Amino acid sequence: MDLQIALLLGQDGITNGAIYALLSLALVLVFTVTRVIFIPQGEFVAFGALTLASFQVGKTPGTLWLLIGAGLVVAVLDLTQAARSGMRGKIPRIIGWNLLYPAAAAAVVLLMKPQEMSLPAQVALSLALVAPLGPMVYRLAYQPLAEASVLVLLIISVAVHLALVGLGLVFFGAEGSRTTAFSEARFDLGMVTVNGQTLWVLGASLLLIVVLFLFFERTLHGKALRATAMNRTGARLMGISTLMAGKLSFLLAALIGAFSGILIAPITTIYYDTGFLIGLKGFVGAIVGGLASYPIAAAGAILVGLLEAFSSFWASAFKEVIVFTLIIPVLIWRSLTTRHVEEDE
Repeated sequence: MDLQIALLLGQDGITNGAIYALLSLALVLVFTVTRVIFIPQGEFVAFGALTLASFQVGKTPGTLWLLIGAGLVVAVLDLTQAARSGMRGKIPRIIGWNLLYPAAAAAVVLLMKPQEMSLPAQVALSLALVAPLGPMVYRLAYQPLAEASVLVLLIISVAVHLALVGLGLVFFGAEGSRTTAFSEARFDLGMVTVNGQTLWVLGASLLLIVVLFLFFERTLHGKALRATAMNRTGARLMGISTLMAGKLSFLLAALIGAFSGILIAPITTIYYDTGFLIGLKGFVGAIVGGLASYPIAAAGAILVGLLEAFSSFWASAFKEVIVFTLIIPVLIWRSLTTRHVEEDE
């Protein structure tokens, strides 16, 4: 291996690591707020990418029908609960988010010809279809058992993952897709050529991390999420709704996942089940951070990307094994250095 090859592999590793960092941050957020190990995170990566690809070839994405169907079921459940509890003031909001919003999205998709829109408009519309699925999944699958043990929530995550993968196959088929690159530019930096899409991935990932930091530090909802992550019981006593925190964390996770898929769709072929492996690599980064530390999780994800890139050069047949083996020493170290505490819930 010469210096040029090392630089190229480093570029690929950092690019992939930036995506894994976003996913690991989303996984840490969901776990700290809800205690859910969100295995279906990768499915939102695939849904975001394939929804955009469907728009670009003039097809109606299946995620639109999933949004409408899930919104209808959530509306029925929430309206029934509101009527029984006498909280009729929530009815307009329930109808607005779960019925009117999907109807408006359907009107835009079916009447405005998304394939003729500009790329930014297509990206925004894809995110508008996929991101709301996060809180809907939380309402249908996790909210009824929000106080269950971590193991039960993990089993639910496996079931949700399998359901979403099956729906992905039905909606998008077994063929892979790529999307139009954000930029065709190329820049020569010494011995390395950097293409514009790589810069888009790095820049957008960094921008999203900064936005998330400002959200958690400067906004009321962000501070509520931080408080819930630190102490669920204390947050409830202070009047913070853990239900709201759960839905918001799933919304952010779905948004991050869909945006990550859109970023990588021009540089890799995305299949209906591609997101699972990408999400697992983000999970490795989250494990490095102990499912608690955002900076360490992001650093661990970058390490995963670099390890994957250099492994593909030295032992391409075993690169996945090498990446996932990284979990073992981390778990051993944490088991030896962490004092066991019984779960409060």
